[in-house]
Amino acid sequence: MRGARLTALLGLLLASGLLAGCVYYNGMYNAKRLARSAQKAEREGRTFDASNLWGQVVTRAESVVVRHPESKYVDEALVLQGIALARLRQCPSAVSPLGRVALLPANSDLAEEAALALGRCQMELGSSAAADVAFARVVDSRNPARRESARLYRARALRLTGRHQQALSLLAATPGPAVQEERLLALAGLRRRPEALGLLDSIVARSDSTTAWDSLLAALGRENPIVASDLLDRLGSRPGVQPAVRARRLLDDALRLAPADSARAAARIRQAMRAGAGTPSGDQAELRLLRLDLTRVRDASELAPHAAALQQVIIRKSSSAADAGQLHSSVVQVKSAADSSGPGVPRADLRVFLAAEVARDSLAASSLAASLFRRVADDWPDSPYAPKALIAGQALAPEWADSARALLAERYADSPYLALLRGEEAAGFEELEDSLRAFAALGAGRPVRRPTRETRGDEDDDSDLRPFRRRPSPRDSVKTPSRGVLQ
Repeated sequence: MRGARLTALLGLLLASGLLAGCVYYNGMYNAKRLARSAQKAEREGRTFDASNLWGQVVTRAESVVVRHPESKYVDEALVLQGIALARLRQCPSAVSPLGRVALLPANSDLAEEAALALGRCQMELGSSAAADVAFARVVDSRNPARRESARLYRARALRLTGRHQQALSLLAATPGPAVQEERLLALAGLRRRPEALGLLDSIVARSDSTTAWDSLLAALGRENPIVASDLLDRLGSRPGVQPAVRARRLLDDALRLAPADSARAAARIRQAMRAGAGTPSGDQAELRLLRLDLTRVRDASELAPHAAALQQVIIRKSSSAADAGQLHSSVVQVKSAADSSGPGVPRADLRVFLAAEVARDSLAASSLAASLFRRVADDWPDSPYAPKALIAGQALAPEWADSARALLAERYADSPYLALLRGEEAAGFEELEDSLRAFAALGAGRPVRRPTRETRGDEDDDSDLRPFRRRPSPRDSVKTPSRGVLQ
């Protein structure tokens, strides 16, 4: 009797185990079946159906993991879930389960698909080095499609981490239009311009309507702005390019060229103005050119024609009129401060100092700003802001730096600004900065009346300069030059 019961119990346990195994097997089978259906839908261009199927894969795979957390196949389920999440463009959620790919057999189809998905997600998340490791698992795959895809993506990861020659070597025996573009980017990064131009000509001659020229221009510009400009020259003769598109491309090219070749950048802006006349891109180009002209101003007496040109843009009510208005206000503020401030004008040192900051930060006119900072020290040597002006000015005019440093050491050694730079306690620093901010907030750009007999007695009244309570940052005392008008 007892033996019969034991036999029955063992049978029940065996049946339960088989049932659990069957449930697990069915769950994984269904998840894999759905994944194959999703891939088929992608190949056929049925993106909505594919997304729906990948969503079901996520649910099925998660169910397997929850119900059978101790199964030896849980890694497989998690990896499949990660692939589905990656296909759904949910890379932040996909990376963790895809990381289990290292626990799967290296050459299996699932492992290779997962490695590709992990690499693409790492690229999307900005981790090219990690992507390189993932793609390296698949570059020697027996599957031609996966092998070529892995080599292309790994070459991109290598290029983005500065290993252009390795990227070029990896692509040597790999065919395809996308590979040509990646090879072009690697050659450009290696500064091998003649070879890059030869490949560029073949890409343009291919006349492939699927080529994303704007994306290629942007990527090429990051590697080598000169070669990107060469590509734009070749695209300029292609039919069917809208004037607004051409103007935008020319303007983008100017931004890329500016740090390397300012003259060529200015020429590009003029081309953009002509190509996009009457379009928003053409209007932006005109304003960029006016900004570029302002950067060359060396003295406030040169500002009048620039203000007049900006006023014409405002009057025409072009699409850039609002930006032109802001720039015009800055020009007028600087010119007004320079013209109406003199040694006998109350708080003129503050006005000229603030005008110098506007010239530097809003107009990107480094030479003009340096001359105004120097004027503060020359015309108002006893101003507490003279040392701050010297510190700011020497950063903009290296030829003036030695004399500025000598003057700071001889005359302003006790200034709170120098104490701050020396890392010492800067007594009075907060009060000076608060007064400067208060004066700016009250409208330093307004013309200042020269003192008359009636008002001369009030010129020492600082009641309108009550300090703010916000504690200023020590870095506020000296600003670095702006990045440039074209950026």
